[in-house]
Amino acid sequence: MLELKKSQNMLENELFKSVYDKTPDYIKNLNLMDFTNKGEFSFILKREYLKPYEPEKNPLGLNLEEWFENYAKEAKVSTAGIRGPQNILQPQDTRFPINLVGIVLATLAKALVAKEKYPNKRIVKVAGCEVRYNSKLFLDAIARIQAAQGIETLVPEGRKTIPIWLASFLAFKLDLLGGEYITSSHGISVKNATKDLNCQGSQYLPEESMEFVNKIQEIFDYVNKNGSYEIRISASDNPLINEEAMSRINDGVDLYVEYLKSGVAQDVSINSIKSFDNKIVIESVGGSAYRTLSRVLNKLGISDKFDWLDTEEDPFFHSIGKSDITPKGEKAFYDYSVDATVLSKKADGTKYFPVIETMNYKERLKNYPIGTAVLITDPDHDRLTVTQIENSDRIPFLKELGIDYVCLNDNRILTVFTANQAFLMLMDFWAKQLKMMNKWNNHPRFMIKTTASALSWDEWGKTNGVKVVNVPVGFKEIANIMKKVELKLKTNPAEPVIIDDVLGNPINLGVNPRLLFGGEESGGMIMGTEELIKSQNGRLAIAMREKSATEAIIVASALIANQKDIPLSDYLKQVFVDNNIIGRYDTRVDIAYYNESEPDIEKLKSDKLAGEEKRTKNDIFYLSMAIALRANVISVDDIKQILNNKFNGDGLTFNNLKSVKFVGDGTYLEFDNKYIEIRPSGTDAKTKAYGGGLNKAEIEKYASILGNYSGERTELHNINIPLEYYEQAKDMAMEYYLAFVEKDANNEPFEIPEYSF
Repeated sequence: MLELKKSQNMLENELFKSVYDKTPDYIKNLNLMDFTNKGEFSFILKREYLKPYEPEKNPLGLNLEEWFENYAKEAKVSTAGIRGPQNILQPQDTRFPINLVGIVLATLAKALVAKEKYPNKRIVKVAGCEVRYNSKLFLDAIARIQAAQGIETLVPEGRKTIPIWLASFLAFKLDLLGGEYITSSHGISVKNATKDLNCQGSQYLPEESMEFVNKIQEIFDYVNKNGSYEIRISASDNPLINEEAMSRINDGVDLYVEYLKSGVAQDVSINSIKSFDNKIVIESVGGSAYRTLSRVLNKLGISDKFDWLDTEEDPFFHSIGKSDITPKGEKAFYDYSVDATVLSKKADGTKYFPVIETMNYKERLKNYPIGTAVLITDPDHDRLTVTQIENSDRIPFLKELGIDYVCLNDNRILTVFTANQAFLMLMDFWAKQLKMMNKWNNHPRFMIKTTASALSWDEWGKTNGVKVVNVPVGFKEIANIMKKVELKLKTNPAEPVIIDDVLGNPINLGVNPRLLFGGEESGGMIMGTEELIKSQNGRLAIAMREKSATEAIIVASALIANQKDIPLSDYLKQVFVDNNIIGRYDTRVDIAYYNESEPDIEKLKSDKLAGEEKRTKNDIFYLSMAIALRANVISVDDIKQILNNKFNGDGLTFNNLKSVKFVGDGTYLEFDNKYIEIRPSGTDAKTKAYGGGLNKAEIEKYASILGNYSGERTELHNINIPLEYYEQAKDMAMEYYLAFVEKDANNEPFEIPEYSF
């Protein structure tokens, strides 16, 4: 029988109690697989498990068919792994999207697909995790199931934490078939996910996910026909679970430092950091970034320049983002996630950072001087938020620039840069570093960015001769463009590289180009190297496939050191001025249609389903206009009429609207002085509304009103948008998206090499 877990943290105890109280006895009594058994054993998947639980008729019911239906649906659209909430006390609870049975089934299916593709080959993958609830259990399950299928898995010694970018890096660098990584990035504590990495170290594209989803369906068909299916789990010490190889290479840290030295960790940057007199503070939310990043900084000889906050690994993330009051003022446990850039509004309309307010910075930063930078990274260490202590007399200047801040005391504030602002500074600074080293003109430069990211990045690129390729949201989309560029470099090295962006524009990157920057507004970025990165078996890449807060921290630290006593906000202002940037302001509005922290799974599922309907209705209202415009069924003037008719009463006008485009996963409204993108979350019942332009209040207003719209069709919408375009908008959009992904795709088959370990 499941016991109530206890914690020294009162808020965490509240979470444990709410989960325990909402877990029915039949779930508390589940004991399908016992991974404390370190020997070999089997899990028998029974027909009864596939059907719903009924106390009398089917007491063994786990309702796996319903779980799988939702899992398969998300696999088709997921931007960042297949993720969702879990029962943190009873991981075998299949009522939740993420559960031990689901992890076992997905792992087995991926193993079977791999064996079919590479019969009689030595298949090697890497597996890792961060610090979330049940992550170590899921890691153990993945490694042991793969071992039972004859697949070798590289795991850290003691199966300790590593960042997502390190797992990705090793998949490419060691020429592995791929990897498994357990994380839900900066999501709430009860969420988890598996991010499937392919042989490139990139997250699976939907077609790759569907291969193993179809294999799960085959297993279910077998069970329905034959009554059961045996899933073997190897012993915990099976030699195919290889900790020794990872230990020998220091978890890959040494290889990664070599890579950094060929890219952002040039002597000019490292020497600047070494000469810096003040400390830079790293906030290691969840604690798991510390284990790897501290070793990297030590290898680079700069570890003494940093102070750390929250280095102890904690699945409750040190209470960061947690509250006992909901945004509506109700007394209940609520989790804002650990995304430090999340903005909310108080009852009086005042904006505030709910996550940062839980970090207790008024106390913890009180002894640090004005000018101290605080670099905040998330549990899987792929995102970065840049902040800096400034004097409160700079508030008017910050407001003019559109930089938000947190009050620390009467005369000190913490400026909080959006990723759009921070990464603009970093790409500009890195370009200056390349010019200082006389390397800038060695290659044409380009960047890859998501459409939801800042207009200022496009403007900066145009001013600096850096070509910009826009893609849908998700780092796998950025990686997909990298691979297209690499194929053209390989097959026609003397020819200009021409790549289509998601807006339908062919972008000429020049001959033998190099990636300056790849990133997205949600805080993830990567930078390329001068020499192509070579794997141990000779594959070449222009950059790594996953965003890395370590790369961002190296560049940010060098910039901070170069600025000395001059605030970063002054540097941002200078970038705006030097590059004649008009679209200086950006915003993101997150509309959640339900409480993700709800412990009652049936209410959670019901609320999420209702929320998904609202999200989809909002999405299709705009998407159907973009699709109809693309098919020349309506004109931009028709769309102006529809939108003016609906939103003029809210103070919005669309007279200067230039176009409305589908951009792979959202609808992009292009004006002559701003953009607004409305995007449904690919993993949740949420709508995200982004904006960029020259008036912060204006883009905030547009993003909020358009993002929160119910999606109800108006009379003009009905008249101008044929029903078939409204009802089939999502299917048509998927066809367009897949055509974009497949054009010039790098589908070179992966060949398993002879491994030296």
